[in-house]
Formats: sequence, C-alpha cells, structure tokens
Amino acid sequence: MEDGKRVVTVSALQFSCTDDVSTNVATAERLVRAAYQKGANIILIQELFEGYYFCQAQRGDFFQRAKPYKGHPTILRMQKLAKELGVVIPVSFFEEANNAHYNSVAVIDADGTDLGLYRKSHIPDGPGYQEKFYFNPGDTGFKVFQTKFAKIGVAICWDQWFPEAARAMVLLGAEILLYPTAIGSEPQDEGLDSRDHWKRVMQGHAGANLVPLIASNRIGKEIIQTEHGKSEIIFYGNSFIAGPTGEIVANADDKEEAVLVAKFDLDQIKYKRYSWGVFRDRRPDLYKVLLTLDGSNPPV
Repeated sequence: MEDGKRVVTVSALQFSCTDDVSTNVATAERLVRAAYQKGANIILIQELFEGYYFCQAQRGDFFQRAKPYKGHPTILRMQKLAKELGVVIPVSFFEEANNAHYNSVAVIDADGTDLGLYRKSHIPDGPGYQEKFYFNPGDTGFKVFQTKFAKIGVAICWDQWFPEAARAMVLLGAEILLYPTAIGSEPQDEGLDSRDHWKRVMQGHAGANLVPLIASNRIGKEIIQTEHGKSEIIFYGNSFIAGPTGEIVANADDKEEAVLVAKFDLDQIKYKRYSWGVFRDRRPDLYKVLLTLDGSNPPV
C-alpha cells in the first residue's frame, strides 16, 4: 500500500525445478525474498514447485509425493516466511485427503495466516500432462481470498484456459487473478508450441474482467521415467503480469530464472471496471446454455 492508496505490487516467480524438495523450497524462498526486496506485496510461485512435474507418467509410487493439507511442511515454512516479510504467498502442493488427492493451493496472508484452500477444478489428461491419474476434480468451487492487500482469486494451470473460471472469481469480488502453472513442450508433437496461445487466453481474462493477472510458470528440461520409457518436457517459462486491459506489463523469457514485479492502483482499476460497464450489462438470464455440455436443453 502507498500513502493510504490501494496501490499493490505483485510478483511472479520463475525457476527451474530439481527433483529434490528441500532444494526447490529453498529456491522458492530465495526468490520470494528477492521479490520482497523489489517491493512485492503478493508473490506467486509456480505450480507443484516442490519437485519435477511428475504427471508426465502414471506411476503409483509418485503418490508418495502427496501430503495432507494440515501440517504440510512447505506450507508451514511459507507461513513463517510470509509473516516475517509481511507478504501474501499462494502455495501450490500435491494434497492427500484420506483416499482422495488434489492439485491444491493454500493462500497465506501477510501475517502468516492460512486463509484456506483451493483445489484445481479442471484436470487435464493428455500426453505428458496425465493429471487425471493423480488428481480428483477439485470440490472447493472457485474461491476468492481477502488478503491484507487485495481480494485475490487463485486458480491453477489448466483452469486458466476457461473464461468461466476467471469470470466466476471476479464475480465473487477478485481484484487480481493468479495462476500458478506448469506448461511446456508437447511430448507427442515437437512442432506444437502453445506459449503465445497460452498468454493470449489469459490476457483475454484480464481484459474481459478488467483486473490484473499474474501467471507463474517453470523453466527447464524435466525427464521422467514412465511405464513406457522416458518422457521429456521442456517448460517454456514466459511467466508474465498483465494489466486490466490485457496488456503485458512484465514478461520473462523461456530460459532464465525471473522475479517479475508490477504495481497497480486497485481503486483506479475498480472505477475503470465500473465505468466500462461489462458487469452492469451482463445478462445471466441468457447464459443458461453454459450449464450444459453440448448446448442443448439448458435448464429453464
């Protein structure tokens, strides 16, 4: 905050993961501290940053990577760090909940308080991204979290391709959208590069809802032994921060570790959002078709 104004500095982190939890968590902490030194109030770490993106393979032993939400050592460490620095940190982790498993984020406020949990709603299933083997579909619904600095909406990776998720969070009052991510090359098609598409879709969410958006992605090559041999993904980074008209205000490359920061006046953006009229002129009564899968027989 600045002089009573609702000016917030947000940050997206980007780094290459090893497959050692302690190493990755130490890297995340180092970069959180670097973001804090740049003035950041809300700091986003990439998806499942504790290790390699294990969803390249369908392996039963990888369920050992999951831990329960309560008492999770990485969340506890980030709570301590958030309190020390006075920053907000969403923490992505592989959650074990009795016999269910989720791709989850715990949102830690600037005093170290755990504000609650979001579980990934949309679960992808394709070569290299076989998440349906590990994760149940999230049951939390889309959520927003009132932090010290802003009301934020946090969703996870594949969620970012769905405009309904972004709109739902903003309807719930989100002033900033955050998307921790793990995305890169496609093992089945070396010629497929989704990075520009990936950016444009999220820029559209920012512009359509007139809110800033932060996306944090990993970099580096990760090779996983699968049931059919080895699988390799080169994660393309390109973490970015978009402003409320979808403009990119900070952007990382595809190879280098990065600490991006950008500053936003949330009240100024709020009045621009109100004035633009997209929330005034919405017609929910005409959107019932969105409750169907094939467009037929929408509820009355």
